Amino acid sequence: MSNSPVVSIIIPTLNEAAGLGHLLTYIAAHVGENVTYEVVVCDGGSQDGTVAQARHHHARVVQATRPGRPGQLNLGAAQAAGEILYFLHADTLPPPAFGQLITHYYQQGYPSGCFRLQFDHGHWILRLSSWASRFNTRNFQFGDQSLYIQKALFQQLGGFDEQLLLMEDVEMVTRIKRRHRFVLMPQRVVTSARKYLDHGVVRTEMTHLAVLLLYVGGLRQARLARVYKRLLRKH
Repeated sequence: MSNSPVVSIIIPTLNEAAGLGHLLTYIAAHVGENVTYEVVVCDGGSQDGTVAQARHHHARVVQATRPGRPGQLNLGAAQAAGEILYFLHADTLPPPAFGQLITHYYQQGYPSGCFRLQFDHGHWILRLSSWASRFNTRNFQFGDQSLYIQKALFQQLGGFDEQLLLMEDVEMVTRIKRRHRFVLMPQRVVTSARKYLDHGVVRTEMTHLAVLLLYVGGLRQARLARVYKRLLRKH
């Protein structure tokens, strides 16, 4: 395994102190044997103990100077030393031995891929959404599923589009699939349902579906962001 590529795990954060320590401990325990990796936490200006948690768990911290997750992701990628970039949300746990799984598919000729999805709550809509994550179709892979990509390919593609306010994950995967092999691995990440429970599961899922359809239909980003905020606004 001495020739195994280094995996850079890139985690964008904004006020994630409550769960970041658990995630970083989990990563260390479940990345898999003989996987060389680093963790890069790209913080967007947290006002809690996120940065302290990251440093306590020996993650490298980079501070974004501009708002927006695409910029955070690109900055983390620019600072990463690994041949493979693995973008992971701070409220998502990858499957056991995820580093070995990523490396395996990468060495089988897949320069990019993601896992299936599972939520940490049993609502039937969330179970249905998890089931639907098995389909490797256009405009249907999301950031919650995590994403690995060869760094050289990421650079060739120009990274995430920092002009986007929403759907930067879908747009990136769509570009990858146009010309390159993309694997949907059968294992599942487990992601938090906190946003769904906060705003209501049905309301949140319908909002996500509406925003996806409007994005595919070509609605401009500024209007798309306004629709998203309006639909999830608390009354």
